[in-house]
Amino acid sequence: MVLDAPDAGELAAFHQRLLGWPYGANEPGWVTLRPPAGGAGLSFQSNDGYVRPVWPATAGSQQMMAHLDIAVEDLAGASAHALAAGAALAGHQPQEDVLVHLDPAGHPFCLFVRA
Repeated sequence: MVLDAPDAGELAAFHQRLLGWPYGANEPGWVTLRPPAGGAGLSFQSNDGYVRPVWPATAGSQQMMAHLDIAVEDLAGASAHALAAGAALAGHQPQEDVLVHLDPAGHPFCLFVRA
């Protein structure tokens, strides 16, 4: 998964605080994070033409192209951690058992407790 942003390093730093994953590549304009146990990681790419998505989707506005779903043990605690890391709580919350947040570049991500 690659997320575009105005500054790949800034967005990667947020996600590193959020997830606690170590850095892989860390080059100007391109940064990767790798999960400690292995598996697919996240990459971040600087894009000078980046346009922040609108959540919820609005006709005529930049649509989100992807979002992350993050399973957590404690929804309220995970939300507080996300906010402390630099996320914003989305104004629109479509489900009671999922909390939608926005990363600093505006990408929505959902926190949920796995059933």
